[in-house]
Amino acid sequence: MEDILAKGHRSVVYLIEFNGKKAVKKVEKINICAINRIQNEIFWLNKLNKYKIGPKLYSSGQNYFICGYIDGKRIIDYFKESENPKKIILDVLKQCRTMDKLKIDKKEMSNPYKHIIINKNKAIMIDFERAKFSLKPSNVTAFFQFLTSKKVYSILEKKGIFINKDKVIDLLRNYKTNYSEKDFNNLIKKIKIH
Repeated sequence: MEDILAKGHRSVVYLIEFNGKKAVKKVEKINICAINRIQNEIFWLNKLNKYKIGPKLYSSGQNYFICGYIDGKRIIDYFKESENPKKIILDVLKQCRTMDKLKIDKKEMSNPYKHIIINKNKAIMIDFERAKFSLKPSNVTAFFQFLTSKKVYSILEKKGIFINKDKVIDLLRNYKTNYSEKDFNNLIKKIKIH
C-alpha cells in the first residue's frame, strides 16, 4: 500500500514498505521538463551519496527513483524543540561546505524548511531536483542567511545561540572569494553559545 508523503508541481512522493520503509519520487504527468528535473535529482543523489549527503538512492528509472525514507522533524521544528541545536547547525554547515567544495549549488538553502529533516540527531537534506554545477556555489552563504533571518535567529537566541550577523556578512564575503577552509572555520567560530 502506498501513502502520499508530498505532492509537488511535477512529481509525487510515496511511502512504500519494501525491505523497510522507502520513498518513491515519481513524475505523474510525463513531460520533458519533469523528466529532466527527476533525472537531475538522480544524478546529484548518486554523486552526493558518496559523501553521505541526501537520502540513500536505491534504484531509479526514467520517471522515478526509490530512496531511503527519512522520518524526522523539519529543521525549524527541530530548532524549536531541541535544547541545543548547535550540533545540527554544524552538521548542515559541513554538508554545505562539502557541496561548495564539489561546486554543487543545491538551491533552497536560504529557506530550507522543507529540505532538511532531522533524524536521530543527523541532518538529512532532501529534494535535489534544482541542484546544479556552479563555479560560485552558495550553500554555506545561503544557510547562514537562513540562520540569521529574523524568524530563525529569534528561535536560536532563545536556545542561547548567537550569531553576529554583521561579522558573518564580512566573513562570508571573504569565504566567497576563495572558499578556503580557514574562512569556513572563522565562520563556524561566530556561532556562540551562552
